[in-house]
Amino acid sequence: MAVESLDAEPLNEVEEDESGEEYGDTRLAADADRTPLRPGVMAVLLVALPMFGQIFHYMKDLIPLWSLSKAFPILSLPLVFVVFRHPVVPMTRQVLASFLWLMLVPSFAAIFTFDQDFFTGLTAQVKLLPMLYFFSFLGLLLLLQPTLRELMAGFLILGIITFVSLVIIWAVVPQSWYSDNYPIGASPILTTDNRGNRVRMPMYFSMVAIFYFYRRFLQRPSFRPLLATAIGIAITMGIVKTRAMLVGIAGVVVLNGFFVTRGFLRYAVSGIALAGVVASFSFGYLSSIFRTDPSSGFSVRWETILKATAFLGINPLHWLLGVGTISPTSKDSLSAFFDHAFFLADITWLGIVFEFGIIGALMFIAYEVRGMLFYQRQLKPRIDSLFLAALQDYLLYVLLISNLYPPTLTPGETAVILAIYAYVWQWLQQYDAERTEESE
Repeated sequence: MAVESLDAEPLNEVEEDESGEEYGDTRLAADADRTPLRPGVMAVLLVALPMFGQIFHYMKDLIPLWSLSKAFPILSLPLVFVVFRHPVVPMTRQVLASFLWLMLVPSFAAIFTFDQDFFTGLTAQVKLLPMLYFFSFLGLLLLLQPTLRELMAGFLILGIITFVSLVIIWAVVPQSWYSDNYPIGASPILTTDNRGNRVRMPMYFSMVAIFYFYRRFLQRPSFRPLLATAIGIAITMGIVKTRAMLVGIAGVVVLNGFFVTRGFLRYAVSGIALAGVVASFSFGYLSSIFRTDPSSGFSVRWETILKATAFLGINPLHWLLGVGTISPTSKDSLSAFFDHAFFLADITWLGIVFEFGIIGALMFIAYEVRGMLFYQRQLKPRIDSLFLAALQDYLLYVLLISNLYPPTLTPGETAVILAIYAYVWQWLQQYDAERTEESE
């Protein structure tokens, strides 16, 4: 990111963060950047971001894009060599060590627990390959040198495209296209169940857009960002109808309403947000999140919990290191092994402990928390950017929904955010160096 590509003028007034800590006049006013968007850079970002963001990773209805998404962690690996040209890249050791541990340890464990050879066990961990997007996407950023405004525009444009696509599909697709009976493991885009018709669209960029517009409203209350936030939430609630998403949105909205604002506005906004959340989860399909009757599937998940816990037993190594899993390429399956519809994603954190152990579970938590801490400690005191703050909100969102939607399914989303944070940190180092030269 060239220094000239960002409005590098410090804020004129002393700013305070949510805790009351003063930043002084060294915080760069990134949100004031009005440099023109470069068409070539935007074209590359709009093509690359959906792949790095795992948008098509589970959309088997779109076979070409689904296949490309599965292969993309390997296809994009050459970009890693760009990163190697930079001697200091923050978070590198943690991401690489976590990736190697989470790939290798469960594969070894599965040799002893499921009589599965090591290389077959490795194929069970291909879901973790998108963690490498931290390196490959950072390599792309270092090559492309986009401005922070261009990155923000890429996310927001893709988020808005997602919302528009959802509305169009909902309005024009005939009822006969919605599937009410599909094989286990399939992820059709159009489904119908006890929640009604649903369009199951990946919402990575849309979530970031919602959090961005909500932060804009909190920073300077006005009608347009509030309306954009409300429309985004309404589309998610009325068309996508994924309870985990709404739980995550609700958590971020309430927490930001309290911690980002000050004075009377803090209690007014957070109180209204909390009341709206409670009201929303009191009726319709959202209330079913608290049900335990057979139609909720709770009995199946409870049986899975009992079988998983019994299998881990009292062996401390099983709990610490995990027991691995059975590869999809194997002739056997966990469901056949346990004689039950046994899916680790259904039991979320217990499923992660089952496969990766408590150490692995802590690595997944640290993967998200490191990004949040890095933003708070390294970037927020230096640069005023609602977009970077919205990316932190997404990391919080991942943790909030992790008991419903395990973070093992889309680690590439977090990898992209960490790469952006590392890229902005590199830019700040360059900015400081050039300012030092000028002062000398």
